[in-house]
Amino acid sequence: MSSGKTADFRLTLIHPCVGRRSGMKKYIRTWKMEPLPPAMLAAFTPEDVEKRFYDDRLEILPFDEPTDLVAISVETYTAKRAYQIASEYRMRGVPVVMGGFHATLCPAEVSEYCDSIVIGEAEELFPALVEDYRQGRPEAVYRSERRPSDLRYSPDRSIFAGKRYLPINLVEFSRGCRFVCDFCAVQSAYQATHRCRTADNVVEEVSRVKKPGRMIFFIDDNLTSNMEAAKELMRRLVPLKIRWVSQCDISVAYDKEALELMKRSGCQGVLVGFESLNRTTLKAMNKGFNMMRGGPVEAIANFQRYGLRLYGTFIFGNDGDTEETFRETLEFALDHGLFIAAFNHITPFPGTPLYHRLESEGRLLYPKWWLDDDYRYGDVPFTPLSISPEDLSRLCIKTRRAFYSWKGIYRRMLHAVNHRDPWMLANYLVINVMHQHDVSGRDGLPLGDENWEGNIMKRRNLPDVA
Repeated sequence: MSSGKTADFRLTLIHPCVGRRSGMKKYIRTWKMEPLPPAMLAAFTPEDVEKRFYDDRLEILPFDEPTDLVAISVETYTAKRAYQIASEYRMRGVPVVMGGFHATLCPAEVSEYCDSIVIGEAEELFPALVEDYRQGRPEAVYRSERRPSDLRYSPDRSIFAGKRYLPINLVEFSRGCRFVCDFCAVQSAYQATHRCRTADNVVEEVSRVKKPGRMIFFIDDNLTSNMEAAKELMRRLVPLKIRWVSQCDISVAYDKEALELMKRSGCQGVLVGFESLNRTTLKAMNKGFNMMRGGPVEAIANFQRYGLRLYGTFIFGNDGDTEETFRETLEFALDHGLFIAAFNHITPFPGTPLYHRLESEGRLLYPKWWLDDDYRYGDVPFTPLSISPEDLSRLCIKTRRAFYSWKGIYRRMLHAVNHRDPWMLANYLVINVMHQHDVSGRDGLPLGDENWEGNIMKRRNLPDVA
């Protein structure tokens, strides 16, 4: 999309897909949310720069369209496709800059595939980076030495015009999390720090983007990591009369004031990472706080007492997990009427304590699973102790299939919290059917585009990113 202004410098923003099978016609529907990173970069870009944005999940990328610079935000799952895209532009003589979580966690790797790398958060770096390229004096490394001093911004959503995303608006209130769960790339990237935007800034954005019949999704990794700031935001949201969802840790279930504010401000539900029902397993992953007070059972009861629905996430393949672990977890999720749930194997993301531990124990099946041609989405990239990798993958799918079966959907719908509100009941049915269709649709997906016939282009002179 063009900014509509005559400019002497053209910037192309790209959101890469995770992967694509040969001959794949439609992309995975549940993955088609608005991508905020390119919208944020667009907001940080000087006004006299011409901006275009392309989403690799939705459209064919116009590699031959004239442009002066390409910017790609890279996540671990999209790294391989990002390198393919970068190679196409760089072979045409167009410089590419990369940033994002993966660039921060694996700077030496990412710098092999781009002309400049942004390490850390971009708001205080990107305007200067664009100007450096416009003046013909770019640097190889742009590094944020600290968290941004002021998180005041609003993504430029004009770049989304004409693109068919899921009907939910994404808004960011904060970044990071104060907890140090050993599998979490977020805490590794932000070093267990947490920063919030001002309530004024967020309320202004929400007021502008809200639409009747559409929910707001606060994409924070942990909305309530700073509880007092979260409460202030919720107080400010009350007059807006919106419906919203987000992600939070289990401790908010024991804060009556927070629960009341969530209900009053329009919260419809929250994602909570329960991860495991085993106290020893949780302690090993530095998430023993999940068993605080009454643990998951009491927490769920408290949430549901305030009409808050639960998206519970569970991860398997921990050292003590067996086939019985899956059965117990499935029954727990069904019995407690979780609105939706995720049942996935644990994934060792680079830069996390989990990855380093499995690497030191010689249990990684792929040194860099995200780049390995033999790896497919849903494959288990390590050797579990109590179950085979193949059985772990199979049991994840089997558990999802049972949870999202018509029997499972009906059983959970009987919980009052899931059917009391007609509007949310309609959402319950639509969302659960979407997940039912996607039970194994993403598993087996190659990372990168199988249709791509180019050659990965690497840099010859690598910068020092240590």
